[in-house]
Amino acid sequence: QVRVVESGGGLVQAGGSLTLSCTASGSVFGIAAMFWYRQAPGNSREFVAQILSTGKISYADSVKGRFTISGDIAKNTAHLQMNNLKPEDTAVYFCAVPNPRRLGENFWGQGTQVTVAS
Repeated sequence: QVRVVESGGGLVQAGGSLTLSCTASGSVFGIAAMFWYRQAPGNSREFVAQILSTGKISYADSVKGRFTISGDIAKNTAHLQMNNLKPEDTAVYFCAVPNPRRLGENFWGQGTQVTVAS
């Protein structure tokens, strides 16, 4: 099993910044990526960003140019630097790591709330 823990959420004014952190522990050998997703009230969970063990990084169009993902897959840590936050970024942010022993399955954290006030 893999335990995923996020931290760093909070309340911020529009235009402000927050940094989220994620750490995976347990049976983490072989993890090849770390993901950030978010879910706003009444919406489905949506992809935000990912970082692969190869160093490749991808973002959702809605956050490109404002969010930066970083991390060390070998150390099972990832961060999401969020700048120029907008009220529509308000959501619970989840970190996930793929199960290296079962394709298509992810281990999810409990989520951290990000609220952007207008």
